Amino acid sequence: MLFVCERVPFFLLCKLIGSFLFFQATGEDYSMEPAESRRPFCALLDVGLIRTTTGNHVFGALKGALDGGLDIPHSDKRFVGFYKEKKELDAEVHRKYAFGGHNGIEALYKKVHAAIQADPTLKKSDKQPPKEHKRYNLKKLTYEDRKAKFISRVATLNSTADNNEDDE
Repeated sequence: MLFVCERVPFFLLCKLIGSFLFFQATGEDYSMEPAESRRPFCALLDVGLIRTTTGNHVFGALKGALDGGLDIPHSDKRFVGFYKEKKELDAEVHRKYAFGGHNGIEALYKKVHAAIQADPTLKKSDKQPPKEHKRYNLKKLTYEDRKAKFISRVATLNSTADNNEDDE
């Protein structure tokens, strides 16, 4: 599920910065070629301390950025669907993971991608402001108040103890 969740925000980010878009995410390797009017935005992937295992969510984000139109130097070896024996990427397996087909939510992500393609602008929702909650912080008691409270507790305990002795 992480592969899908990481892919969509980077796809949306690329739409928002206005880079040229690859319109159909098929799972195939896609590289932006410099156009005559404008070169693609070039970026480098720094994974930091994350383990670069096959199918890691970092590569989902990378694929989303690539499909969004960023030019990021990369190798397909760590994408889901890459087979070492054949040394090639199975585009159908990769597409299945990119759209959440392994979790059965492919239709939802197709709808999300179509909505991003249609209008990438951020829309504010009309949410009600959160209501104010009561604060239950107790007021600090002065020394005299604490002393009076203690005396009343002791008196209550003594009276209950006296009542218990009378019952016996």
